[in-house]
Amino acid sequence: MVRLRHVTADRFPTLLGTLLGIYTAAMRPPPGQLAVRPYIMRDHGSRPGFVCLLAEAPQVVGFAYGFHGAPGEWWYDVVWRGLRDHAGEETCAEWLGDALEIAEIHVLPGHQGRGIGRRLLHAICAGRPERTAVLSTRDAPTAARHLYRDAGFVDLLPRFRFPGTAEPYVIAGARLPLTGAG
Repeated sequence: MVRLRHVTADRFPTLLGTLLGIYTAAMRPPPGQLAVRPYIMRDHGSRPGFVCLLAEAPQVVGFAYGFHGAPGEWWYDVVWRGLRDHAGEETCAEWLGDALEIAEIHVLPGHQGRGIGRRLLHAICAGRPERTAVLSTRDAPTAARHLYRDAGFVDLLPRFRFPGTAEPYVIAGARLPLTGAG
């Protein structure tokens, strides 16, 4: 039985070691990205509207977190420019103007395929005051892409490359509340 548990912003930094272990197992990022990840995640925990959920069985096997996206934040600004160039200012305002930025959703590989990611996604979006939810994920036919589409996310910006990366990502968005099975 997997239980979801909310984590407060002040407790979040104490869990970074555990969360980074899950992130590393799920994403297999290059070593250079791992060096800065704790600082990025710690900063995310201080953002307005921060929300974090753990999936426990009974140890932590997955997590998700997000916050209210805003101008002046790296991901938001980079995505705004890319989306503006792709679809215009009006589309940016529609999708990013009042958005829950889902920064991370990860489940340990041995626990994937059991609906944990789906539960985390729906729970993190439930009851949010924002109009939309936005995220980035690898632009490939992955289980994550299927999950997001099933929950109502649409591709806003395909084949997007973040500065300093060669791998293509897709920026996706969904209207809140989410659709699809939770």
